[in-house]
Amino acid sequence: MEYICCDCPRRCAALRSAENSGGVCASPALPRIARAAPHFGEEPCISGTRGAGTIFFSGCNLRCVFCQNREISRGGGAGRAVSVPELRDIMLRLRDDGVHCIDLVTPTHYIRAVRQALEGLSLGIPVVWNSSGYESVESLRSLEGLVQVYMPDYKYSVSSLAGRYSAAADYPEVADAAIREMFRQTGPYRLGEDGLLLSGVLIRHLILPGETENAMGAIDFVADSFPRRSVLFSLMSQYTPMPGLEAFPALRRRVDAGENEHLIRYMHACGITDGYWQELSSATADEIPAFDGTGVE
Repeated sequence: MEYICCDCPRRCAALRSAENSGGVCASPALPRIARAAPHFGEEPCISGTRGAGTIFFSGCNLRCVFCQNREISRGGGAGRAVSVPELRDIMLRLRDDGVHCIDLVTPTHYIRAVRQALEGLSLGIPVVWNSSGYESVESLRSLEGLVQVYMPDYKYSVSSLAGRYSAAADYPEVADAAIREMFRQTGPYRLGEDGLLLSGVLIRHLILPGETENAMGAIDFVADSFPRRSVLFSLMSQYTPMPGLEAFPALRRRVDAGENEHLIRYMHACGITDGYWQELSSATADEIPAFDGTGVE
C-alpha cells in the first residue's frame, strides 16, 4: 500500500507506504497498533461489564500538547505494524473473547486500511469509531454502513485555543461538519435492553482548566445542532496534567470543583440530559493502559 495522503483535514499530500512515514501524523500506510485488548475506561454504554475490544492505533493527525496518550500519539513508530488481514483477525479475536464492541481509538489516519478490514466483515457487535473529531467529511462518507457507533471528541469551540494547543485553528468548523456527517449516517442513538449502545453518536468534551467558555461553546454546539435526546454527550473532568507543559502554565493544574459544577449546571440548563458527566475523582492517570503490545504479538 502506497499513496499520496489527503485523507484528513490537514491534506498534507505526504507519501505514505509500508516504509515511509509522512505527514503530520508521522505514520506509515499500514496501521501500527500499540495495544488490542478489553478496556473498561470508556463510558458505561461502551465498556459494559465485559469491556470494549479496544484497538489503540499509534500516531495522530492532531498535536494536542496535553495528550494523555502521547507515548503513542506523537508518531507512528510505536507499536507493531499489521497488515489488513491481521487487523481483521485482531477484531475477530477480540469479538470471540466476549467484548461488547470493537473500539477503534485514533483510527483517522489509517482510515484506508481500517475500511478494507471492515468491508465484508461480519462481527455481530458494534464497531466504534473513537476519534478526535478532526476528520474529513469525504473520508467519513467512505465508512457509511461499516461503523455503527461514532464517538468523537468535540475538543474546541474556540479557534484560538485549537490553534494554540492542537495546531488546528480550524478545528471547530471541521469537527462541526464531521460530527454532523456521523449523525447523518447513524441517526438517533439506540441502546439495547442491556443499556449498551447499538448505534448512534456519543460526543465527548474534555474540560480544560480555566476554559469554561470553550466548554460552554461545546455544550452549545451539541444542544443547538441535534434534536433533543438524539445524541449522547459526555462531559469529562478527567483532565490530568502531563509532563512537558512548561510552556503552557494554564494547563499545569487540574479542573477545579467550581468549574466542573458550573459546567454540569450549564449542560442541564441547555437541556442535555442523555449522557454522562464525571466527578473530579476521575482525574487520575489510572485509566491510561500500558501500551506494551498486548494483543498484537
